Amino acid sequence: MKAISYTRVLHILNPLHFFPVLFLLGMMTQPILAQERQRSGDRHERSIQEKARRDAKFQELYDGVLDMKKTTYVSRIGEFEVPVYVFQPLETRGQNGHAALIWVHGGVHGDLDPEHYAPFILEAVVDRGYVVVAPEYRGSTGYGQAHYDSIDYGGYEVEDVLSAVDFIKATLPHVDPERLGMIGWSHGGFITLHSIFREQHTFQCAAAMVPVTNLTFRLSYKGPGYASYYSAQPRIGGLPHERGAREVYIERSPVYHVDRLEIPLIVHVAENDRDVNFVECEMLVHALEYEKPHLAETKIYLDPPGGHSFNRQVDLDNEYIRKFSWEQRDSWNRIWTFLELYLKPYQDVEGIRYY
Repeated sequence: MKAISYTRVLHILNPLHFFPVLFLLGMMTQPILAQERQRSGDRHERSIQEKARRDAKFQELYDGVLDMKKTTYVSRIGEFEVPVYVFQPLETRGQNGHAALIWVHGGVHGDLDPEHYAPFILEAVVDRGYVVVAPEYRGSTGYGQAHYDSIDYGGYEVEDVLSAVDFIKATLPHVDPERLGMIGWSHGGFITLHSIFREQHTFQCAAAMVPVTNLTFRLSYKGPGYASYYSAQPRIGGLPHERGAREVYIERSPVYHVDRLEIPLIVHVAENDRDVNFVECEMLVHALEYEKPHLAETKIYLDPPGGHSFNRQVDLDNEYIRKFSWEQRDSWNRIWTFLELYLKPYQDVEGIRYY
C-alpha cells in the first residue's frame, strides 16, 4: 500500500476544504429551521386560542354562580408577570371574612382547565365559602412562547406561586391572611410541597395530590425523552448524573426535605398511577409516615378509576359535574374535612358561621 505523507494528510484535512460543504449544509438546514420556528409559533398561537376557549368555558359554567376574575401580579423573582384567576362568592363577607386556597394546576407545561377542575372550584367557593386563587406560574401553557420557555421546574416557579400570598394580602381584604391553605395536583402537588417545606410560610395546612416527589428517580424511570424536559432548563443544567446537576435535583426533590414539614399536610396517591408512578410517590408516603406522622395524613387508593387523575374526574357531557366513583368521592370528603378543620371556611374572623 502506498504511504500517504503527513503533509498530504494535513492538506486533505484543511478546514478550508470543508467550507463549501458547510455552506451548502447551512443553506439546506435554513428552511428546516424556519419551518421549526413556524411550527413552534403556530403551536403557541393555538395554545393561546385554547386558553381563551377554556376561560370562556369557565365563565359560562360560573355565570351567576360565583365571581371569576383574571388578572396578573408580579412574582418575587425577576419581575415576572404571573397571570392569576380569582374565584370568589358573589357576595363577600367583609374584612378577613374568608379563608383562601391557592390552587396549583399540574402538568410540566400545563394550565388551569375546566376539564379537570371546574366542579371542584365551584364546590370550594359556592358550597364552602373559600376564595380560590389559581396562579399560572412560569412555564404554563396559553401565554405565548416567552412564558412557556421560562419554565424553572422546582425553582422560580415556586416563588411565582408563593407570590400569590403577596397578591392576596395586597388586593383581597376580605381574605383572612391567617387562614390560607394550598392545594395542588401532580406538578402542582410538587410545587405545594416545596412551598410548605420552606422555612418561611404563612399557610395553615396543605393538600398535595398525586405529587411528583423524586426527580432523580423520576428521570431514570421515565427515560431520556422525558429527561430532556429538565436537563435543558438553564438553572438545572444537565442530568442527575452530571457534575453540578445532581445537587440541584436533590434540592428540587421534595422527598428529601420531609423533615422541614411544620404544618398539617394531606397526601393522596393512586396505586395505578402511570404518570407519577406509585413506585415514586410511595417514597413520599412512607417518609411522611415515618418522619411526620403527627402532621401528615396519607391515603393510598388501590386501582381507582382514572389513575393519576382519579380525583379530578369530570363529566364533560353533563355540564362538567363530577364523575362518580367511590374513590373520588372518598378522596374529596377527606380533603374538604381536612381543610375545614384548619381553615374554618364556614365562619368569618369574628367566628360568625355562614353555613
